Amino acid sequence: MFTPLARLLTTGRRETRPLLALALPICGAQLAQAGMSVADVMMTGRLSATDLAAVSVGSSLWLPLMLFMTGTLMGLTPIVAQLLGGRRLTEIRPNVHQALWVALVLGIAAAALLWFAVQPIFVLMAVPEEVASRSAAYLAAVAFGMPGAALFQALRAFSDGMNHTRPSLWISLIGLAVNIPSNYVLIHGGDGLTALFGDGLPAWVQALPALGALGCGIATALSLWTMCLAMALYTRRASAYREVSLWHSPTPPRLKMIGELLHVGVPIGVAIFVEVTLFTVIALLIASLGEITVAAHQVALNYTSILFMLPLSLSMALTVRVGNTLGQGRPALARQVATFGIAASVMVALLNSALLWFTAQPVIALYTHDAAVQRLALSLVLLAMIFQLSDSLQVNLAGALRGYRDTRIIMLITLASYWLVGLAGGHWLGTRGLLGVIEPMGVHGYWVGLIGGLTVAALLLGERLRRISAAAAEGSYDALGVR
Repeated sequence: MFTPLARLLTTGRRETRPLLALALPICGAQLAQAGMSVADVMMTGRLSATDLAAVSVGSSLWLPLMLFMTGTLMGLTPIVAQLLGGRRLTEIRPNVHQALWVALVLGIAAAALLWFAVQPIFVLMAVPEEVASRSAAYLAAVAFGMPGAALFQALRAFSDGMNHTRPSLWISLIGLAVNIPSNYVLIHGGDGLTALFGDGLPAWVQALPALGALGCGIATALSLWTMCLAMALYTRRASAYREVSLWHSPTPPRLKMIGELLHVGVPIGVAIFVEVTLFTVIALLIASLGEITVAAHQVALNYTSILFMLPLSLSMALTVRVGNTLGQGRPALARQVATFGIAASVMVALLNSALLWFTAQPVIALYTHDAAVQRLALSLVLLAMIFQLSDSLQVNLAGALRGYRDTRIIMLITLASYWLVGLAGGHWLGTRGLLGVIEPMGVHGYWVGLIGGLTVAALLLGERLRRISAAAAEGSYDALGVR
């Protein structure tokens, strides 16, 4: 009767430390990279509303592209984790090289899209001419950094799979340290430096032009390439990767290995892209409900998104731990690791709900002084407390499945749950109510739809993980992803 609980506690004693050792640096790295976006918004906002709008519009285009690249390259993590677990170290280097080839192609393709495809989108979005002009300049500068971003993400996925997540934290902090001062100099120019340091600066410094949104784009590209080069240098020199000999004997493109990476990674990239665009579409749909509603929605979403870093980081760590254990040829233990990770995700959800309960009012007050916005945002945060459990469960169930290299089902479940249940159901509740019994719920309807979508995703992913882990433990499913 108590055997499952005893097994879970035993696994917990063994897995808590390695899971936290992986998850906490990942969380720090995610927060550092989010800090770059915060710095962009704050610094351009102090220059002009037009530059702020240009950066905001531009970010809504390039960030989904980068997240798609990141998700696709995350497919390398379970591959490396399983090879490491099986001590098949000689196979890691060529797999990483294929990921670098894929990253280079993705980065160049993303840059080309940002250079040549944004103007039609601006016309479709009816972006004001001056905002569109500055946003196009901002995106043209960011485009130069996209190959660097993709290469960094490939190297980060390799490092994570090798059980070394701290380098991505420190290098993300380096990127933030480059981003903030370069942002200030390039956005505000000599006038900003003079206001900060006084008139004693050399004349050529005081004459530096204020580039606004364009300067913000250049600073972003500089940060992305700095992170890329720092990660390349670290993986070349650090002893932790010495057995892999990553930077020796470059491997030319191998279609079979690239196909395996894309088989695992593209569904991850699509799932992340779908999730990001879901919130973009919701923001567009509620735009007609008024500025107070839009502002409250953005405040509540931004606040809860920060807390989501905790379960997301645990999910990424769980992918590594499950992959390592499967690579060791221990599928029964991998099932126990996955089960413990899901139990840990419940604890994280309860922690997040408690944080929302105790901090919602003072944190929302930091975002806005408008009482109407505060009240509406608080009501949305209370709804967010409800979906913390399903949100934490679904992202960690997906993380465990990625450890099994079972990613296509995640993409399909994400599409169905988020768009059919979450978006369509939320739009119906928001605009029409429910069967004449409940009046149209406005923005609350969309958030109730999110609760429904996340809950359905958690249930479906839970059943998928139960089947896959059981089949792997019984030997009727190839847990290394070879069908």
